[in-house]
Amino acid sequence: MRIVIALGGNALLRRGDPMTTEVQRRNIKIAAEATAPLAAGHSIVVVHGNGPQVGLLSLQADSYAGAEPYPLDVLDAGPQGMIGYLIQEKLRSLLPPEHQVATLLTMITVDPADPAFAHPTKFVGPVYEKDAADKLAAGKDWTFRQDGSAWRRVVPSPEPRQILEIQPITWLLERGAVVICAGGGGIPTVNPSSAPGALRGVEAVIDKDLASELLAEDVHADLLVMATDVDGVYLEWGTPRQRRLDRVTPGELAGYQFAAGSMGPKVEAAARFVAKTGGRAAIGSLADIAGIIAGTAGTNVVTHRAHTGAVPGSLAPQ
Repeated sequence: MRIVIALGGNALLRRGDPMTTEVQRRNIKIAAEATAPLAAGHSIVVVHGNGPQVGLLSLQADSYAGAEPYPLDVLDAGPQGMIGYLIQEKLRSLLPPEHQVATLLTMITVDPADPAFAHPTKFVGPVYEKDAADKLAAGKDWTFRQDGSAWRRVVPSPEPRQILEIQPITWLLERGAVVICAGGGGIPTVNPSSAPGALRGVEAVIDKDLASELLAEDVHADLLVMATDVDGVYLEWGTPRQRRLDRVTPGELAGYQFAAGSMGPKVEAAARFVAKTGGRAAIGSLADIAGIIAGTAGTNVVTHRAHTGAVPGSLAPQ
């Protein structure tokens, strides 16, 4: 079975965690220990988020007098190498020496006329109190939105259109490598002219889950897994009536509303993948990856809800 596993940025660096390499290594260890055993019998692609990390890197220019902040496309590229390396390092230590793991810098095209550029929704960086957020918004011309009880910066998040490195990604998978790619949703790129091959990066962060869905389609994945810091998709989240969805169809999901900057893109990506391919998508906790893949944990999005038997696309019972 070919599986795309998308590791959320907030799963690798949880809310309230200090933004240190050691904390990320600890969280990546959980994901790698769950993922490595799967690589023996399945073709594995790993995608990771980068929202907290991009936000941190965007603040580093403040430490140097006269320095200009790097544009978002360059900041998107940085965590692809940084986080990709940490995942690759841990997976290599858990897999047999002959099992290759490769991290691939990935560019993804977007439409320069995408309305998302005028309506930023993607959370990046740390959380702030309202007064601090207002001060940064005025001083840096940033946009902030409420994220739970705190405030975070939001940036444009256009739809991914084409993964430019899909051919080398496929080559590596065909040769049995675990591939880490499209990190942070990929590097957002546009064609500024009609010239063949003309490309430039743009100020945006592509949603990692929507990029993962496009990737899962392109590599003909059987299963798309989105691992985050909660154990599934909840209705009426944060209220006494909250309840987790277990098995649900794309049609059923269309009747609910979810937060645009957090669970919304995951639900949209899951529903899109299942509707387009007939495969299975699942959303759940980083620590439950094995159970999610087996169909026993998380929220499973399927073409139809079976009353008995295994979830479509799950590992067969032993």
